[in-house]
Amino acid sequence: MKTRPEIKLIAKQNFSDNYWICVGATILAFIVIGAASGVSAFIAGLGALLIGPPMMVGLQYFSLWIYRGDAPTPTIEDMFKVGFSGYGRKLGGMLWMELFIFLWSLLLVIPGIIKAIAYSFTPYILAEYPNVPATEAIRISMRMTEGYKGDIFIMSLSFLGWFLLSSLTAGLVGIFYVNPYFYTSMAGLYEELKELALQNGVVSLDELA
Repeated sequence: MKTRPEIKLIAKQNFSDNYWICVGATILAFIVIGAASGVSAFIAGLGALLIGPPMMVGLQYFSLWIYRGDAPTPTIEDMFKVGFSGYGRKLGGMLWMELFIFLWSLLLVIPGIIKAIAYSFTPYILAEYPNVPATEAIRISMRMTEGYKGDIFIMSLSFLGWFLLSSLTAGLVGIFYVNPYFYTSMAGLYEELKELALQNGVVSLDELA
């Protein structure tokens, strides 16, 4: 398995090689989510609920595509196709994930964080393996992250300085650098831990396919 610095180096290189489409995809995803959330109180809540989760599935899989360096380079259209094809399954998987995180967070902040990390691979699994049922994607994510939650947390924490800098620039650094770099790095960590899980028999290709 690649180390965190190695994953970030690959992410940075591949993101830089596809800079404008990565920035554009991230901006557009958040514009769509923001637009769905910005009508009226009830409609905004419903819009965010129905549009946001699949949009994030599409964005995170787009980032995984960039990390892998697969040809052809993904397009904005690909992000939408991945996010909204099999819509009900992806929406259901993401809503179950968010519900479980919310319920664990009611116990205290730390259990909520731990479960958020445990479930964090769910959107990639929903996108990459269309035959895996929604709730099963959550269970597979828990198995893939078992024993590696600290690595995932540290990867996120390594961007803290960047996010602070972004806040000082009214989000501009985030828009044009940090956000796509962060998403590509997290996608890279998923890719490495997935391959490790397959090698160690934690998950099998049969259950994914």
